[in-house]
Amino acid sequence: MITAVNTVVVWVLDQDSAKAFFTEKLGLEARTDVPAGEAPRWLTVGPKNQPELQLSLMVPGAPLQDAESAEQLKALLAKGALFGCTFTVEDCHAAVKELSARGVTIVQEPQQLPWGTSALFRDDSGTCHELLQPQGMPADSSS
Repeated sequence: MITAVNTVVVWVLDQDSAKAFFTEKLGLEARTDVPAGEAPRWLTVGPKNQPELQLSLMVPGAPLQDAESAEQLKALLAKGALFGCTFTVEDCHAAVKELSARGVTIVQEPQQLPWGTSALFRDDSGTCHELLQPQGMPADSSS
């Protein structure tokens, strides 16, 4: 049966722009960037301290979708209607401050929820992602 998650797809409008966003603004490391036949290239990034997990930055289209479905997915991306990943952080307030300084669009400031402190941001393709400081993880008192 299933023993772990290896790859999670994050739909993007432009792989070069997404690679820059996820590595330069979020601080993830580039993992794989190779041609994939007629499809967009196989491009993955991931957290430096979590080598077993990678995000595949995929452009909608063949061979995964027909042209009409790919265009619908691209329209949803451009509209900002998709949710992506939850990224764990040690201090949600500090992470929001740092990402804001790097030009990342914060769509929801940190708020306390039953499972932790949560904030939301958009990537450069419009997908919304969560920053989560899980409940019980102490925040830096300087924030």
